[in-house]
Amino acid sequence: METVSVEEKRITREKVAKPLLYISMVGMLMIFASLTSAYIVRQKKGDWLNFELPQMFYISTAIIIISSVSINWALAAAKKNDFKSVKWAALTTLLLGVAFTITQFQAWGALVDQKVFFAGKYSNASGSFLYVLTGLHLAHLFGGIIAVFVVWIKSIQQKYNSENLLGIRLCAIFWHFLDLLWIYLFVFLLFQR
Repeated sequence: METVSVEEKRITREKVAKPLLYISMVGMLMIFASLTSAYIVRQKKGDWLNFELPQMFYISTAIIIISSVSINWALAAAKKNDFKSVKWAALTTLLLGVAFTITQFQAWGALVDQKVFFAGKYSNASGSFLYVLTGLHLAHLFGGIIAVFVVWIKSIQQKYNSENLLGIRLCAIFWHFLDLLWIYLFVFLLFQR
């Protein structure tokens, strides 16, 4: 009976995990592409409420961009076996993810103040689409926050190093994807009115 080495197991896990992550990200892209396409089609039918995007969306954009820098810091530190920096960078990313979430809720509150509602008697398709697009992104971001939380816990346990980067690398890829997805949505909503 042949035994499989630790290195062979690591290579196999990497060969399986990355493609699965990429497939799931393609699925997410398809969802958002279809929603933004539906947004454009519905907008052309008329009866479209124009309103200003809340300032909190600008702030949340800056926050998520900074969080991509901090997750890169975590990955770079793991490659150098700098356990302390991995821990702090992962915690920073986690806190920035929570801050992004808070600013999203504040932006929704500002939309309600502008009388832009998701549903009901006074709602409009433009507002409903905005809530769906940003809410769906936030739902995916919750998954990213869970992944960053796991990375942070494992960084406290010093599990990531130059020999073991798969978990933190997958988390960074997904986090950057969420960042780029938000930038796409923000720019789309900013200019497609």
